[in-house]
Amino acid sequence: MALDSVERTEDGYLVNSTDWTEEIATGLFAEEGIEPTERHWDIVGYVREQTLNGDEPNERSIMKAMGKLWGEKVSSKLMYEMFPLMPSKQGLKIGGCPKSTRKGGY
Repeated sequence: MALDSVERTEDGYLVNSTDWTEEIATGLFAEEGIEPTERHWDIVGYVREQTLNGDEPNERSIMKAMGKLWGEKVSSKLMYEMFPLMPSKQGLKIGGCPKSTRKGGY
């Protein structure tokens, strides 16, 4: 399913999270100007899983989870190098989740 075949909000978020596929995510990564690595996919997968289970993660919880997964301390600087416009918000968008209504990064 191509990115132009799914319904999106004016901000580019998917209207229906069930429309999400890795192909859609690849298109969203490109729109965000991000060349995804395995670590980008780890973050998007974590954010998507947590959010769809009712627990939208913030930057701190993403850093802790990725630190455990990657076996190293993850800095805020690294997170923002990977997702310059805010890891949790870009992770939500690329992960096909609704736009966050939370304020701030923590």
